[in-house]
Amino acid sequence: MYKFLLSLFSFILFSACALFQPSAKKLTNRALSANKQYDAVIVPGVPFLEPKWDRTMQMRVIWAIHLYKTGIAKKIIMSGSSVYSPYVEAQIMKLYAIEYGVAADDIIIEDKAQHSTENIWYSYKLAKSLGYQKIALSTDPFQTRMTYRFGKRRLKDLNYLPVIFDTLKTLQHLEPEIKFQSYKIENFIPITETQSFWYRFKGTMGKHINFKE
Repeated sequence: MYKFLLSLFSFILFSACALFQPSAKKLTNRALSANKQYDAVIVPGVPFLEPKWDRTMQMRVIWAIHLYKTGIAKKIIMSGSSVYSPYVEAQIMKLYAIEYGVAADDIIIEDKAQHSTENIWYSYKLAKSLGYQKIALSTDPFQTRMTYRFGKRRLKDLNYLPVIFDTLKTLQHLEPEIKFQSYKIENFIPITETQSFWYRFKGTMGKHINFKE
């Protein structure tokens, strides 16, 4: 019962946050008004369940590739550790992006993050350490809304280029083969077996980030 009530509370909290955020198109218009081109866009990871990516990973990667190929983004930061499956999410997304024609040198790996807020924070800090100034988050509208308040509070100059579904429908959706086998982590233990639900929830809220580092 406790876990059910906690899950229900989490759902209500996230839903309430989502209702009061700007739309994807409004955020995109703001971002493009601020900068016509970004040094890097951040793409949060999704668990890879072999033998191929799911629709969420495909959507996020294809959208980032679209931003890259249209010149809106110079670099793509793929973010995500091995969390729920024995594959580093950032590495798998990079493999797919390369198959779509993105230059390997234009893909940066952030492989520490375990939660969406960490995807944003660690990737933003990595981008800044590389000298990038114009940085945007590129993900689906739902995740954008879930993390919007965190970004606005912690990263004042972060902009947002969420997926625009009308445009996404016009893009090519390939199913490239990638050699994921060599990236599998042996003796992997998923986060669900090492952290409690409550601890993971606090991670989602950014409570495990050392903001002073």
